[in-house]
Amino acid sequence: MRYLASPSLDIRQNLAIETYLMEHADLTEPILYFYVNSPCIIVGRYQNVLAEINQQYVKDHNIILTRRTSGGGAVYDDLGNVSFSFITKDDGDAVGNFKRFTDPVIKALHQMGATGAAMTGRNDLTIDGKKFSGNAMHVENGRMFSHGTLMYDVDQTQIAHALQVPADKLATKGIKSVRSRVTNLKPYCAPEFQNLTIEEFRDTLAKEILGVTDLTQAHHYELTSEDQAGVKALADQYFNNWDWIYGNDPAYSLNRRQHFPAGTVEFDLDVDGGKIKAIQIHGDFFGQLPIEDVTAKLTGVAYSPAAIQAVFDDLDVPSYFGKIPATDLVDLLSKQPQA
Repeated sequence: MRYLASPSLDIRQNLAIETYLMEHADLTEPILYFYVNSPCIIVGRYQNVLAEINQQYVKDHNIILTRRTSGGGAVYDDLGNVSFSFITKDDGDAVGNFKRFTDPVIKALHQMGATGAAMTGRNDLTIDGKKFSGNAMHVENGRMFSHGTLMYDVDQTQIAHALQVPADKLATKGIKSVRSRVTNLKPYCAPEFQNLTIEEFRDTLAKEILGVTDLTQAHHYELTSEDQAGVKALADQYFNNWDWIYGNDPAYSLNRRQHFPAGTVEFDLDVDGGKIKAIQIHGDFFGQLPIEDVTAKLTGVAYSPAAIQAVFDDLDVPSYFGKIPATDLVDLLSKQPQA
């Protein structure tokens, strides 16, 4: 088995490396791939982004958001988490067989003192009844990866703030995550493994799984310049691409209403594929021009603060909304619902 630890802390780059290896690497030998991410949220392939995250909190705290190619639920990662991936051929006994790929990880954790770590349900790893790892798979053209998270010392307060199911007037379809009690592994490890850096935790796991005493003994996979160019192309095509992240969102409807000193405004909109499919504007504001001009300009626009702002930048806002400031209207229309 070959080994690669990503040099990047950017989830978009790290997922692109994983995808590139699955699609292009020589998989005569499987690849064990580890990566650590700066604060980020990764939603599953079939999830509705809006139904999973507190978008305003994510924006305010500079949390990277992306969508992976595998299914499953949304996860929050930061520098206290290590993600692992087994990249291999589909030999007919791999798809859906999470145990095959999580067993080596569990054995390594047992060696580090976390003897209660076990696989429960279909794809979760737990300890003391609490989840510390979620796992997912992606299969394509006889090649695949099975990957998962390992919460060693994650800031759990961020999970509660960043991952929220909206409670505003939202009618939505699509898979939603089931929130479970989560925990970090750190307090369950033996004392000598409770004060590791995240890189030391990663390396200890890798040595246990690979059966070596020093990672210099491992058979490393080296990314060539050709590999790096391919990785960048995949990152641009998928993981850093607005259409990939939001364009797979199922259709949903939203209502936004607020009373301002100069009148009340209410937006009713349908969003599909991350874009405003239809919108109606109501209220008792004092506009002079037909509001249908505004709805026409907003229809088909990406449902993002930047795209909405661009529309209002080109409007003679007082002629449509009277004395209600454009900034207030943009904030109202683009603000994500809070739980």
